[in-house]
Amino acid sequence: MTGPRHADRPEHATDAHVDQLEVAPGAEHHTLQGWIPELAREDELREALEKAFDYRGDVTVTRKDGTKVEGYIFDRVAGATLATSFARILPKDSNQRVKISYGEIAALAFTGRDTAAGKSWEAWVRKYWDKKEKSGETLSLQPESLDE
Repeated sequence: MTGPRHADRPEHATDAHVDQLEVAPGAEHHTLQGWIPELAREDELREALEKAFDYRGDVTVTRKDGTKVEGYIFDRVAGATLATSFARILPKDSNQRVKISYGEIAALAFTGRDTAAGKSWEAWVRKYWDKKEKSGETLSLQPESLDE
């Protein structure tokens, strides 16, 4: 195994080269920020809550009684029914954790900024190379010796 060539560094990549990079199929990258999903059916509610769980920003949950909770969904349990399924939220304005049954949810809105939006593997690699270059380190893909 050999280390990367100098010409393979990101600052030497052309737009054509970047376009040719392998991209994993099936991953659609779009922002959910500002999205208010339609929750007419049970499957729509469950799908929206799964996306809310993966979202790295705040969401606003409106209960059927009209109360709202804005915060980060940090846990969820998908039970057999909406009544036995629930989401756990860290509210934006409190340290108390709130548990809400899926059956109580009337609306869901992705209101907070996704803290990971716009970040990509390519951007991370570029920063990594820059950091290595500034520190004078060289990158080696060779395994470290186990004898030490």
